Amino acid sequence: MSINRRDFLKGALAGGALLGMGAEAEARPNKTMPPQALGLLFDSALCIGCKACVAACKRVNGLAPDPTSGDDPLWDVPLDMSAYTYNVIKVYKSGTAVHKDQETDGYAFMKQSCLHCVDPSCVSACPVSAMIKDPVTGIVSYDAGACIGCRYCVAACPFGVPRFEYDKALPKIGKCELCRHRMADGHYAACAEVCPTGATLYGKVTDLMAEARRRLALKPGAKTVFPRGQLGGPDQSYSAPAPKYIQQVYGEKELGGTQMIKLSSVPFDKLGHRPLPERSYASISEGMQHTLYGYLILPAAVLGVLGVVAKRNAKHDDDDDDDGGSAGRGRK
Repeated sequence: MSINRRDFLKGALAGGALLGMGAEAEARPNKTMPPQALGLLFDSALCIGCKACVAACKRVNGLAPDPTSGDDPLWDVPLDMSAYTYNVIKVYKSGTAVHKDQETDGYAFMKQSCLHCVDPSCVSACPVSAMIKDPVTGIVSYDAGACIGCRYCVAACPFGVPRFEYDKALPKIGKCELCRHRMADGHYAACAEVCPTGATLYGKVTDLMAEARRRLALKPGAKTVFPRGQLGGPDQSYSAPAPKYIQQVYGEKELGGTQMIKLSSVPFDKLGHRPLPERSYASISEGMQHTLYGYLILPAAVLGVLGVVAKRNAKHDDDDDDDGGSAGRGRK
């Protein structure tokens, strides 16, 4: 059976007409942050690399030692996030690395964990709603009971946050959930609770943003007060000279904003945070998905075209057989 050019072009035009009946591929607007959203402010200039936050996170979440830590069974020293490590501190080094929070011949620390995006790609990509964004707190949480192990969230996250348990027969996804399981008892994120310098600070995102802007407005070296633990909680503040900050709040606009915002004295691209657009990836991908796959428009169009072409060619073959049979009978 062959497909001639006329039938192919007709089929292609028919498919195009079907697709044209669908909605145009347009990105929806970015989702907005809930007014009472909770989050973290991480100030790289205040971080001393003690990793108390890493240990506390493991303790309150009951996480086993990380198998990626190395061959020594006595030390749990994770090098990156994993299904067993939701929070890590990484270090930037340059040249002699003798000056803290200096780009040249200096070093700086950076916390890596879930940023709890305002418009999260993991939630958008999950086909079974195992990734959920709380409408009040904005916390992005994971429902292991709903998860089917497809790992779409792993592939979709632009920050590489959700991690999969590859070493288990019934694997789960591991990620920071901002210690939401401790909130009923009056606790908050353990990483902020134990941070000795207030480098990790917990609170409402609106309050954290105001604090971040206050710090950016400070004159470097001027005496100021840095809160610790939880904004609005018991006063644990202390006085110290203001660092010289990069004039940027990372997470304010990137991909529609995140509920973990960051300050630094070293450019963020040096600390593993590349520049990102303000438009969220979820807002773009959902528009494309709804256009191409909504109501099975694309598969229906393809199958319809193939069906038309196959039917036409089958009819032509039957006609040829009939002509040949008649001619043969006439020659007998």
